[in-house]
Amino acid sequence: MRTLLMGIVAALWLAGCGNSSNNQATPTPAPPPPPPEPDAFVEVVHASPNAPNVNIRIDGEEAFSDLPYKAVGGALLVEGMVSVEVEGIIPGGNAVVIGPADIDPVTGDRTTVVAVNGVADIEPLVLSASVEGLSATDAQVRIVHTAPAAPMVDVYVTAPDDDLSGASPTGTIEFKGVLGPVSVAEGTYRLRVTAAGDPSAVVFDADAELTGGTDVVVLAVQNVGPGATPVSLLASIYDPQDAGAVASAEILDRGTPAAVRLIHASPDAPAVDVVAGDNFDAPVVAEFAFPETTPYLDIPAGELNVKVVPIRSTAPSDAVIDATLDYEAGTAYSVYATGFVAEIAPLRLEDDLRRVATEARVRLVHASPSAGEVDIYVVEPGASIDGAQPAFTAVAFGAETGFVPLAPGSYDVTITPTGTTDAAIGPVALSVEAGGIYTAAARDAAGGGTPLGLILLDDLEP
Repeated sequence: MRTLLMGIVAALWLAGCGNSSNNQATPTPAPPPPPPEPDAFVEVVHASPNAPNVNIRIDGEEAFSDLPYKAVGGALLVEGMVSVEVEGIIPGGNAVVIGPADIDPVTGDRTTVVAVNGVADIEPLVLSASVEGLSATDAQVRIVHTAPAAPMVDVYVTAPDDDLSGASPTGTIEFKGVLGPVSVAEGTYRLRVTAAGDPSAVVFDADAELTGGTDVVVLAVQNVGPGATPVSLLASIYDPQDAGAVASAEILDRGTPAAVRLIHASPDAPAVDVVAGDNFDAPVVAEFAFPETTPYLDIPAGELNVKVVPIRSTAPSDAVIDATLDYEAGTAYSVYATGFVAEIAPLRLEDDLRRVATEARVRLVHASPSAGEVDIYVVEPGASIDGAQPAFTAVAFGAETGFVPLAPGSYDVTITPTGTTDAAIGPVALSVEAGGIYTAAARDAAGGGTPLGLILLDDLEP
């Protein structure tokens, strides 16, 4: 760039000299600067299943911030060697978990730096391939095994309707192994992963659309959500014709369910049956009483109608809750029956089941219809909340804190009416461990009103 600017300045200077009225000889023009060389492209992918969100620094400058698991920090244009540093976002102070690592990308190549392995052994996996002269009708594809808990596997890339009887795998890879790059005609393909040497043991099965002129890195990443499959696929798609744009998409196994758990938080509602659709003969949950909870139940992704009805009811008109909601594959939900029975309604929250090795994750839900807005204090054990700042203020009925990262240790949690330090709940002693998930919902007493209590979930569940 500097050479180009100097050439432009020199050309302007010479043009000025040519328009001069003096009789000085025109100097010999300087040769034009050489055309700029193609850039190298660098991207970073977070594929460490139990690591916190991360910040990425390139040559000491923050390039991407708060990058979550399975996220791709899109392509950066670089010239020459760069230093890559990955910083884990940790309660009480961040920590560098990778680097600084010197990467020397080749001009015209796409270099992908993948943070792999669990937190204790996290390391960079550097992948590189040329993205010059890609065919307009073919996709260049690499498949990478980045799931540390998954064993060696066979990978099959076939037409959508092909079976695996007698078929040979496209390749066999173990953790950190790479297949490709290979050039594949654009179109729809079926990607299947099986136990090595056993085509009948399919652990992942999905379709993928490949577009000509692109370079596609497909990462098999650890599944941390619902479903039995050990992996999902994260596709990072580079299109040099779109100014080097990078897009990413997660590809789920075609049988991946959603997961739902139910919480009866309506203090004056009787025990009920929970029915899917109109299947009254086989309730999803029978005789479900306040303040009970269920374990997670796998359900097919898509729209699902749920009715909450009196025990042994067979009439849709008896439903006190009749809700049709859409449930996404690979997502976990908590559905609370909240409010007094006269105004009972479902409260659906998305849950994050991923455990992070460097932090505890705590969520509080306001499900008490008798309490107004509340403040939530989280302090050291035995500490007074007088003069302390609440961690959350003016939390309304039906609201929640989201999952809050906490350093492992012991805390006192107190819930008060907003603007006061008068405890409505607590102080409750809370001990949390790294990797733990802790959810508590504020509730009324049975029948409604005080004394308020807590519904304990996840690692708080008795």
